[in-house]
Amino acid sequence: MAIVGATGLVGRTMLKVLEEKNFPVDSLTLLASERSAGTTMEFRGSKLIVQQLNEQSFEAIDIALFSAGGVLSRAFAPIAVKAGCTVIDNSSAYRMESDIPLVVPEVNPDDAMLHHGIIANPNCSTIQLVVALEPIRKKFGLKRMIVSTYQSVSGAGQKGIDQLQDELEGQIPKERISQHQLAFNTVFHTRPTEERGSSTEEELKMKREIRRIFSMPSLPIAVTCVRIPSTGGHAESIYVELEQPWTLDEIHACLSGFPGLTVIDDMHQDAFPTPVMASGKDDVFVGRIRKDEDNPSGLQLWVVADNLRKGAATNAVQIAELLIKTLS
Repeated sequence: MAIVGATGLVGRTMLKVLEEKNFPVDSLTLLASERSAGTTMEFRGSKLIVQQLNEQSFEAIDIALFSAGGVLSRAFAPIAVKAGCTVIDNSSAYRMESDIPLVVPEVNPDDAMLHHGIIANPNCSTIQLVVALEPIRKKFGLKRMIVSTYQSVSGAGQKGIDQLQDELEGQIPKERISQHQLAFNTVFHTRPTEERGSSTEEELKMKREIRRIFSMPSLPIAVTCVRIPSTGGHAESIYVELEQPWTLDEIHACLSGFPGLTVIDDMHQDAFPTPVMASGKDDVFVGRIRKDEDNPSGLQLWVVADNLRKGAATNAVQIAELLIKTLS
């Protein structure tokens, strides 16, 4: 097995998740850029030296977890596949390729078996949303969705955390993920065009990926994605209109019995999910479950997850577990 981009935020989290899950690894190769090659990392009590990624890196590797950005994924994933390796890619490079499955194991595990060497890991915000909505979608159907995200700067990698910390310390950031101040502020992601009224890249990703994972290409979705000045965990305010009649008790019941979900919803006890609560955990947390008082089909949810774990590393490792099961 290999991790490509092993020294990045998600790569380091992948290493941690593999160890916590006691994933069956005979040997593990850590790969990164020339700048990071030679770094020492620990796995199961042993020291591993990070190797420089090159075209010969994938000989005798069966599964590679990629988290090194879309450019490197485009360049090296086909090389890995040609060497006989299955790639689970965390970038956006392959998510909308029709012959490459986009997989969240709790939602569409069978799609993973349709791969031709590459499986795409969805966007972090998409993953937690589809896990939270899948039991509701299956039982009551979806007519329409409105989503607003509250995303940690860690979604942009170490650069986002560094910019925020520099600003909080009163220093000029060495690198920026946004021209705007992050500290004590809210900002948006970049836009693909300067056309007035256009969505950001993150908003477009979510809409396209949700429709693809749910196999609902015409589902009406409105998305607003916002970065907030926190260093871990994403939250989402989700509004859905359902096709079938429902009660709050029924919603609680179907959510509570779904794998990978934890319901925390007792406003009398001031109990609701927060990013701090989700930190270091693999579940998706759901709370603030309530009716739209003006629309009998309208349901509101608050959904939180650790974006580096379930939103990236854990989901990729869970996909690898699906592959291992088919081989055993």
